[in-house]
Amino acid sequence: MKLTPESILAAYRNGLFPMADPSSKRLGWYDADPRGVIPLDAYHVPRRLRRYMKQFEFAIDRNFEGVIDGCARPVTWISKDIRDAYVALHRRGQAHSVEAWKDGALAGGLYGVRIGGAFMAESMFHRESNASGAALATLLDRLKEKGFALLDIQQVLPNTARFGAVEISREDYLWRLAAALQLSPSW
Repeated sequence: MKLTPESILAAYRNGLFPMADPSSKRLGWYDADPRGVIPLDAYHVPRRLRRYMKQFEFAIDRNFEGVIDGCARPVTWISKDIRDAYVALHRRGQAHSVEAWKDGALAGGLYGVRIGGAFMAESMFHRESNASGAALATLLDRLKEKGFALLDIQQVLPNTARFGAVEISREDYLWRLAAALQLSPSW
């Protein structure tokens, strides 16, 4: 499967996301049901994490390639082709990173794709404790402030459940996605 910026955007608009099979490493389009989202009108940032956030400086898109490389550890699904496609989306202004910096070094972050009022979070990493959670909290605050309607996290994991992540049906997800695609908030 050839991954291009256009194929990624078309897939997201239809509720799909790219992922490699862990055993074969073959890339495919996935349609999770249920789907993980963090409601932007009901998320929660743990109080303890808010305290840890004070040790970081946050940036948007300062080092997108550094973030995607941080996420692309040897055991992840992020291949060179995936990296190249998302870097191309970033250069077009459609893929973004949220970064936590400490003492001038990239401590953690996340990246994803923005389409209309939806943000599709793809992956996150940390080199310092709490850095990826702090980046996610920063993203949540930014999306809410800018008027986004949907944060797609694909699946609920323990590190996202603490923010109020929920699973919703495919039907509900597609309804929310359609509504979010009608919006055009600034990044």
